[in-house]
Amino acid sequence: MSKAIVITGASSGIGAATAKVFLDTGWQVGLIARRREALEAVAAGHPAAHVLPADVTDDAALEAAFDGFARATGRVDVLFNNAGTFGPAGLIDEIPVDEWRQVVDLNLTGMFLAARFAFAQMRRQKPMGGRIINNGSVSAHAPRPGSVGYTSTKHAITGLTKTLSLDGRAFDIACGQIDIGNAQTELLDQLNARALKANPDVPVQPMMDVGIAADAVLKMAQLPLSANMQFMTLMATKMPLIGRG
Repeated sequence: MSKAIVITGASSGIGAATAKVFLDTGWQVGLIARRREALEAVAAGHPAAHVLPADVTDDAALEAAFDGFARATGRVDVLFNNAGTFGPAGLIDEIPVDEWRQVVDLNLTGMFLAARFAFAQMRRQKPMGGRIINNGSVSAHAPRPGSVGYTSTKHAITGLTKTLSLDGRAFDIACGQIDIGNAQTELLDQLNARALKANPDVPVQPMMDVGIAADAVLKMAQLPLSANMQFMTLMATKMPLIGRG
């Protein structure tokens, strides 16, 4: 029987690219994001694609999506915990508190909820176990200017990864994190456009094809549960680690 993965934030960017790689490799793929139409475009009628529209900050909707996928496939072997947002750019005293809370709710609480439901399913399924792969970002190491919400939450994801990696051992649940730097997506194009608008002299950030990131997630997912790649940093070769001088 083919393996099964749930991907959050699957409607665009790294999530969509990763979904297509897993579908091409023969996996059953649960596609979670808010926009059904965008998910259906990613699924493109593929029989192994399961369109599961849900907001990752809505615990009831997210739990229903996981339960529906597990009923359809029999188990969840992997979660790619990917949904997130950059949020507003600016100095800390310029960021509205409600917009800070929205970033924390999506980037941290949303990833906590997805991991929670995946972990529960992996504990109770037979055979027990599975793998959670959190999408961290190079911002878990070094910030972009004006990224207090995004950078803070991505540092928090590192703590989530370490805790799940430890707590999952008794249940054959492995947890790793991929920190991706400048895979070319719609989000990165928007960030580059925003930076150029603020300062036309700023150099455009070097980028790599998003398919390279998707292939790396597949490699992590294909490891046996006796092995865990706890952290992988994957970045465009010429990309500076912003904020390190």
